[in-house]
Amino acid sequence: MSPVAETLIKECKQKLLTAKAELLNRVKESRNDLNNDDKGGDEADQTVRVLAEAEFLSRHERLRNQLMEIENALARIENGSFGICEETDELIEPERLRAIPWTRLSIEGAEIRESMNKKYAR
Repeated sequence: MSPVAETLIKECKQKLLTAKAELLNRVKESRNDLNNDDKGGDEADQTVRVLAEAEFLSRHERLRNQLMEIENALARIENGSFGICEETDELIEPERLRAIPWTRLSIEGAEIRESMNKKYAR
């Protein structure tokens, strides 16, 4: 059983499922927009299309990463580890979970990880 309150877990799970549905819709819409583009045109049109495709791929990658975070959070709910910081093994603040239900780090854990990243980024 998770040490996080059951009502908070239910609230976060609903937010996660809603965010997942919205992300999947955004992916579908952007894919449709890209597929509906005209394939003809001069060099300028083709350049614009290539830039649009690059933007699509970049956006698609961000959405895919966010979707993976949401899926991981849903898995943590199922296995009982939801709401526990990966860095400190302490409970993540309820306000933080409500704001970012897919978060894996408490505020303290995020600060620790950020300082470690800065330390080893040199």
